Amino acid sequence: MTGVNARVNEGHGPPQFKIANPAFESRIRDSFARQRFMEHIGAQLVTVEPGYCVIRLPYEESLTQQHEFFHGGVIGTIADNAGGYAAFTLAAPDASVLTVEYKLNLLSPGQGEALEARGRVIRPGRSLVVSHSEVYAIDGGSEKLVAVAIVTLTLLPDRTDGPANQEQNT
Repeated sequence: MTGVNARVNEGHGPPQFKIANPAFESRIRDSFARQRFMEHIGAQLVTVEPGYCVIRLPYEESLTQQHEFFHGGVIGTIADNAGGYAAFTLAAPDASVLTVEYKLNLLSPGQGEALEARGRVIRPGRSLVVSHSEVYAIDGGSEKLVAVAIVTLTLLPDRTDGPANQEQNT
């Protein structure tokens, strides 16, 4: 199977997933390191677990809007990436993922020393995966929920996670 493996249980606790690729963590970290935009904005991959991912973004003035809050586009970027990498943790070794849609609700201004996006798979499927991301503003020892997102990703079977080959780019 080239898709995402389903949940092991459907209980009330945190979901547990079958692991399709035992090397998922190094694969995710390698992929994240190739994302030039994430490097450009200073995002850090903090946690990688089956069906779960955390991305942290320290405050930089260049990431703000006119009121000096984190810009909504930056919040959407890390929400998308956290949900996407959560989905990618469950992909088979010969598959990759690509976001096809995300819906972002901005709940409160992003103010603080950092943002933290926490992505979690809520529905793994054979062709589509749905993740939920929550973005928190971190300030001192407190957290404030500033955004939520639903991220839908398509599975790309027989596609490595890297640059498209020359034939696909022409």
